[in-house]
Amino acid sequence: MDKTKSYEISKHTVWEAYERVKANKGAAGVDEESIQKFEENLKANLFKIWKRMSSGSYFPPPVKAVEIPKKNGGVRILGIPTVSDRIAQKNS
Repeated sequence: MDKTKSYEISKHTVWEAYERVKANKGAAGVDEESIQKFEENLKANLFKIWKRMSSGSYFPPPVKAVEIPKKNGGVRILGIPTVSDRIAQKNS
């Protein structure tokens, strides 16, 4: 294990998490970054997630709150994390 890293997380694991997030086709989070936009700089974005997670310096960004109407009236709040955070969550 690399002694400069706090947590052992392989780059392959981050890649697999990205593939699962992409397959789910989720909406953009509070940063308004879609999976398509994330992929424009895919290698650097995945490296940033891996580096932050493996060093222990990853902190999730805010979650986008979206109101979803209920059948019986009223609404419920749905939290939508950013693409990066969804990838990080798949690793934890």
